Amino acid sequence: MDAESLLLSLELASGSGQGLSPDRRASLLTSLLLVKRDYRYDRVLFWGRILGIVADYYIAQGLSEDQLAPRKTLYSLNCTDWSLLPPATEETMAQTAMVKGRFMGDPSHEYEHTEIQKVNEGEKIFEEEVVVQVKEETRLVSIIDQIDQAVAIIPRGALFKTPFGPSNVNRTFEGLSLSEAKKLSSYFHFREAIDLKNKTLLEKADLDPSLDFMDSLEHDIPKAGSWSIQMERGNALVVLRSLLWPGLTFYHAPRTKNYGYIYVGTGEKNLDLPFML
Repeated sequence: MDAESLLLSLELASGSGQGLSPDRRASLLTSLLLVKRDYRYDRVLFWGRILGIVADYYIAQGLSEDQLAPRKTLYSLNCTDWSLLPPATEETMAQTAMVKGRFMGDPSHEYEHTEIQKVNEGEKIFEEEVVVQVKEETRLVSIIDQIDQAVAIIPRGALFKTPFGPSNVNRTFEGLSLSEAKKLSSYFHFREAIDLKNKTLLEKADLDPSLDFMDSLEHDIPKAGSWSIQMERGNALVVLRSLLWPGLTFYHAPRTKNYGYIYVGTGEKNLDLPFML
């Protein structure tokens, strides 16, 4: 959710229990504007909160003018002081793949797990157990990136792609119509397209290249159960909830510019989803 309309956005998402205490709201309102100024971001989004045992991580992201350029991620434990996280890499993903369970809420906390690695000694190859330590801050980077890639959402038309490549905010976007807002095909993954690149020219014939340049939610797997879509407040609000990453809520008021998403959860993926359908 955009930091500049934080109070309204939190109100729209409040039906999912995603609220914050008044003092946290006040701290966020001030500190996120300072983050935008100090880091010179085009936009700052309040991404959400990852619940820890000792403390919670409050997450924000800074966007450049090209909205699909890699986002800068920051975290805070008190909604006032923000620390910049390094970008996610394949190495950090591999390091944290074996770490399970709740976050502690301490960035310096280290998880330990054993891996079997092959060791060469001359012509012989031995297998030995090695204790691997992973910092919670590294795990935080990995989980945020996984959630972004899988369930960060934007409505169709909110961004437009220029002929020169960059994706900019569509200032003429006035919201989806009520009928369009009820369709999963009206929502895109807020990242560079992956599945769209594999489509044939015939499949892309009806698409508008300036608007339909991201992957649609209607093609998510499993198709029948990745998302819950509901109309609330007398059809004045559409709410999408992810069943793959419980805690991710997207909201949009049809025929208005008000939309956004927030994640409030433990940072754990619902691996049982295919068996629940």
